[in-house]
Amino acid sequence: MAEIIDHTLLKATASEKDILLLCEEAGIYGFGYICVNPCWVKKAAAELSGTKTGICTVIGFPLGATTTPVKLSEAAEAMQNGCSGIDMVINLGALKSGYYRQVEDEIKAVVDAVSACRNGHVKVIIETCYLSSQEKKAACLIARDAGARIIKTSTGFGSAGATVEDVALIKSVIGQVMGIKAAGGIKTLAQAVALVEAGATRLGTSSGRAILQEMDDGQ
Repeated sequence: MAEIIDHTLLKATASEKDILLLCEEAGIYGFGYICVNPCWVKKAAAELSGTKTGICTVIGFPLGATTTPVKLSEAAEAMQNGCSGIDMVINLGALKSGYYRQVEDEIKAVVDAVSACRNGHVKVIIETCYLSSQEKKAACLIARDAGARIIKTSTGFGSAGATVEDVALIKSVIGQVMGIKAAGGIKTLAQAVALVEAGATRLGTSSGRAILQEMDDGQ
């Protein structure tokens, strides 16, 4: 379970002490990745140098409404500072306007920029709580065609987070071609297991330590 968790701290008030603790916990529990805001990537990379824990950050976060050049700049800087993964928020307004090519071109541009820096990967945050079923399906197909590796359900800052129903829907669209990161509101072992059983391949949560403790207590 620890290996599929992105140990996450994206609060605006996160301090250096908080980030250092996050890194320490990643080493103790063996989390696959930590996920921090861009300003902490370099610090986290230094702390986790030589470990198996990867670093991902968020761009266009949490609204997805910044312009493509800004997202490209954020992604390039994050990769140069030591990231191995980028979680980008799609332009939700463009998707809802039916500008599918614009959304696809932006994702592809970020994917290409990340690939050019070094061997990183892009997760596309579609923020399911704001989309209809048809929009969710369209977003998944757009991300697939743009070359993204993983669909991520939520920022954790929207009106709702990951649901089993949304993960199952995404899985029905993308099959085995891409991974699925369920994120937002995952606080218990039962939630984590249900999301994995529905098709999630990664979990983004700030409650990873508590979830693992639940597993230990149940053994």
